[in-house]
Amino acid sequence: MTIKKFMFVNRKAPYGTIYALESLEVVLIAAAFEQDVSLAFMDDGVYQLKKGHATKAIEMKGFEKTYGALEDYDVTKLYVDQESLAARGLTADDLCVPVEVMSRSALGKLIEDQDVVLSF
Repeated sequence: MTIKKFMFVNRKAPYGTIYALESLEVVLIAAAFEQDVSLAFMDDGVYQLKKGHATKAIEMKGFEKTYGALEDYDVTKLYVDQESLAARGLTADDLCVPVEVMSRSALGKLIEDQDVVLSF
């Protein structure tokens, strides 16, 4: 089996659309097929990783804990755009899982090195 490098780029807020949840499902599928999976969080996508999602008021089940389970699927390469964090007043300490914070240019170079890039 040929292993491909998949990068899932998350740019949307965690709730209000299906993008964040759909991304997680596709990540888990790719990981189940033993592909080289990584995730990048940019723009409002950084909110997907923020600790303490309070979803009761919007009557949705939070999926923040799913990010913690990614390691069980050997998905450990999570990258966050430094500029997006800073613009939203967040730091890596505000996030629910360990990530590598990178400059936008460094993240762009990493994305260029992938075989498949899917943006959500």
